[in-house]
Amino acid sequence: MDVQSVVNFYQKLNKSNLHLLAEVYHQEVVFEDAAHRLEGREALEDYFEALYANVKRCDFSIHEHQQVGDSGFLTWQMSLEHPKLSKGSVIYVNGVTHIKFSQGQVIYHRDYFDLGEMLYENLPLLGSVIKSIKQRLGQ
Repeated sequence: MDVQSVVNFYQKLNKSNLHLLAEVYHQEVVFEDAAHRLEGREALEDYFEALYANVKRCDFSIHEHQQVGDSGFLTWQMSLEHPKLSKGSVIYVNGVTHIKFSQGQVIYHRDYFDLGEMLYENLPLLGSVIKSIKQRLGQ
């Protein structure tokens, strides 16, 4: 397993092939993102099943990737379509993933992205407040 294998996996990931997580992720994987910290492949599988059950679409376009030894990075854009966010229209979120390998599988996966870009800015009422704050900070 290498970074290119992870890229290939995420470019074809969807709700009908979540069973492939067992091929990519180590039994003792640690998965972190802006909202979660999960330990173990079973917890990760449960997370992905819940994620894909609640979205209309969740696709990843991988832009760049690099690997040195047992560690690598990916840059990506997620296309997310959720009925409760942004009136159900597609949201695009940019991010970076740091991964580490052990015994031919991913043992550590950390996603870095702007949770506001994905969630807060796309909620009714709160979204306009967050966008206004970001605009004021940019002045």
